[in-house]
Amino acid sequence: MVGDARGYSPVPCAAGSLPVGRRVADRGGLEGVVVARSRTCEIDGERGILRYAGYDVRELAAGASYEEVAFLLLHGRLPTAAELDAFDARLRAARGARPEPWTAVADVLARAGAAPIEVLRGAVSADATGDPLAGSNAPEADLDKAIALIARLPVMAARAVRIRAGLAPVAPDASLGHAADFLRMLSGEAPSTPAVRTLDAALIVHADHELNASTFAARVVASTLAGMHAAVTAALGALGGPLHGGANERVMRLLEEIGTPERAAAVVETRLAASERVMGFGHRVYRGPDPRALVLRDLVRTLDAGRPWLAIADPIAEVMARARGLHPNVDFYSAPAYRALGIPTEAFPAVFALSRCAGWAAHVIEQHADNRLIRPSAEYVGPPPRPFVPLARRP
Repeated sequence: MVGDARGYSPVPCAAGSLPVGRRVADRGGLEGVVVARSRTCEIDGERGILRYAGYDVRELAAGASYEEVAFLLLHGRLPTAAELDAFDARLRAARGARPEPWTAVADVLARAGAAPIEVLRGAVSADATGDPLAGSNAPEADLDKAIALIARLPVMAARAVRIRAGLAPVAPDASLGHAADFLRMLSGEAPSTPAVRTLDAALIVHADHELNASTFAARVVASTLAGMHAAVTAALGALGGPLHGGANERVMRLLEEIGTPERAAAVVETRLAASERVMGFGHRVYRGPDPRALVLRDLVRTLDAGRPWLAIADPIAEVMARARGLHPNVDFYSAPAYRALGIPTEAFPAVFALSRCAGWAAHVIEQHADNRLIRPSAEYVGPPPRPFVPLARRP
């Protein structure tokens, strides 16, 4: 078995060892059905634990940088100081490399009013054009493409936001780290240390989450032996949905609608009485608190700009716990965190993508390294067999 870019031999895909035959899943969206084996991420939903390659995400958010975590996901281990310096240098160099043709596509889409996540889809597709490694899914080629996309997505997103706002794009600065340069490219000003630290932690907690919808989409596309860019483009499409990466956007709209802390409880109680969904609560995997939400909640409390939104958010969380027994998920606190950092609401899904790109790339590398085409079956529930009737004889 061939090893991948992480330096280990991958575990065979679970699908390859299943007996011939079909398992019929209920309408639970494949909940509980194992479709792959991965060394990238582990979730213990009962105990509220998320680990990347064995490391608790809360410890990583408290003590690591996003660059370290991206290396961990791509290589399966934390870097040495020398390895981190080399990896960081590659990321910084890749931010400004090969701007054409993706900038042309991004600018057209942004000027036409496309949402930043939509701009990313087009820009990532365009970035594959002219890539000298475009035809290769070899481990080192995948790793090179992964580093390029992790580095360039922040440049693409910041450019999209500024063009939509009628502002000139800000070029990347290789002297700054990943989170700091994104905030600078977004606002045009040097970010504060607390803001950089908050975004860095937010990027870390969003970096991977097992086989969520976008990661599964990436692995399905990669299983056809399509390349890294195609798989990430598919993941971006899935992430843009309101039930995935768009959920924190809807959370922010709710906070804005409520407007003041005094109205929060009454508005949410009215929604619940009308059987309306309150976004940002509950999770398909976690049965208790989402560990990512706890990290973001504590970080937002350190930012003055985040306090008005937390004052509205906290009563909502209290009502949901009391009335439905539901805990906030990562979307609930990423919304006020992003807003406190000056990120416009329509860009929230795109910022999610900046982080998750590392996880997507890690899963694509795994899939390519030991591939089996992902081809599930469907349970047919349509009409029984019936004879064909020519058009002239149909009533």
